[in-house]
Amino acid sequence: MTAMTLGMPINYAGDFRETINNLADFESVGVDRIAVPEAYSFDAVSQLGYIAAKTERMQLQTAILPMFSRTPTNLAMTAAGLDYISDGRAVLGIGASGPQVIEGFHGVKYDFPVGRAREHAEICRMVWRRDKTEFHGKHYTLPLDEEHGGSGLGKALKIINHPVRERIPMLLAAIGPKNTELAAELFEEFQPILFHPEQIQAAFGEALAAGKAKRDPSLGELGIVVQSTARISDDPAEIEKATTLVRHHAALYIGGMGARGKNFYNTLAQRYGYVEEAKLIQDLYLDGKKAEAAAAVPEDLVRSMSLIGSRSEVAERADAFRSAGVTCILASPVAETHAERLKDMETLRAIFGG
Repeated sequence: MTAMTLGMPINYAGDFRETINNLADFESVGVDRIAVPEAYSFDAVSQLGYIAAKTERMQLQTAILPMFSRTPTNLAMTAAGLDYISDGRAVLGIGASGPQVIEGFHGVKYDFPVGRAREHAEICRMVWRRDKTEFHGKHYTLPLDEEHGGSGLGKALKIINHPVRERIPMLLAAIGPKNTELAAELFEEFQPILFHPEQIQAAFGEALAAGKAKRDPSLGELGIVVQSTARISDDPAEIEKATTLVRHHAALYIGGMGARGKNFYNTLAQRYGYVEEAKLIQDLYLDGKKAEAAAAVPEDLVRSMSLIGSRSEVAERADAFRSAGVTCILASPVAETHAERLKDMETLRAIFGG
């Protein structure tokens, strides 16, 4: 049985200090990765720097840094700095986000996400190797010359410090076919959202195969990182509470993350086969009927992408994720107390193996 890495995401809307004060407990029961989101909340990097000082062996993943809000070189410096202070535990997760956040919150044009992701990866690795910053791409030119709007005074430089690793693992958050293909070609890890393991072939199979066909063997096997809500219990009330959280989370993305006709997550649900259900969820959500939208999320989707139920039921779901090629699950424990959450994560560690 292939072991999977057990990770845990931090909730950016929760009490960060309380969560961090408990991280040593989670690390002691086998949580091997912590992932800090950013969205349009506090930045993820400063929090990960604090976490680096509070932990000893957890991988520290950015989840996810939007490419449009940072230059590729800034991302490379940031990851190298985090890798340095954590003794080589950084995982640089990047993604495109969407026009509502990028143009609405950052005021930056949302364009060419696939091409920019490729150039971000190439430039980051160039910086970590301590090569001079000489790059001539479609979207980024280093140094910026007069032809591309610069003063002509730019100089090709290399990072002053020596990075701990010249190949910091990079992860691309992706659900669209072109981004998924790029992740399989050029990144160490691929992170989809609302992941239904039994539908990986229908939703991502063709794109993953096309990317892997162009993959450099030096990158190793593609890792797949997914997020899943976790609650191990035989109590029907506890199971209902946990699945309700999943329903509302799914409805937010399928129904409300994007405009009508331009919602990547709604399109993903349709690729899973929930065509009419996805349209209904969006109509209800955008009409302000959020509870009804959550109720319309198919039970099969809720159960398939979650780790909720008895130990044997959760073990079956873990096997489904493993069979789909998942290498790391960022499990969100949703039990009421810290002791219960810790117990659930310890049980998951045993189920995952390793």
